Amino acid sequence: MANIRSAKKRIRQTARNTDVNRARTSRIRTFVKKVETAISTGDKKAASDALRAAQPEIHRGVTKGVLKKQTASRKLSRLNARIKAMA
Repeated sequence: MANIRSAKKRIRQTARNTDVNRARTSRIRTFVKKVETAISTGDKKAASDALRAAQPEIHRGVTKGVLKKQTASRKLSRLNARIKAMA
C-alpha cells in the first residue's frame, strides 16, 4: 500500500479512470453487439440504422483513448462490409 500522499491520490485517480473506461468499453461493445444481432437476423435496414448509431460511439472511444484509431476504423469497416454483403 502506498504511504506517500501523491501516490495515494494516483491510486484514487486510476481507480476512477478505470471505472469510466470500463463503462465506455462496455457501451461500445453493446452498440457493436446490436449491429451484429441485426445482421444475424437478416434485416439490412435495422443493421444499417444500428451501425449509424454505433459509429459515433466507436469514434468517441477513440477520442477518449479507450480504442486506438485503427482498431475503430477496422471494426467499422468490417461491420459495414458485412451489411453490404447482405444484399
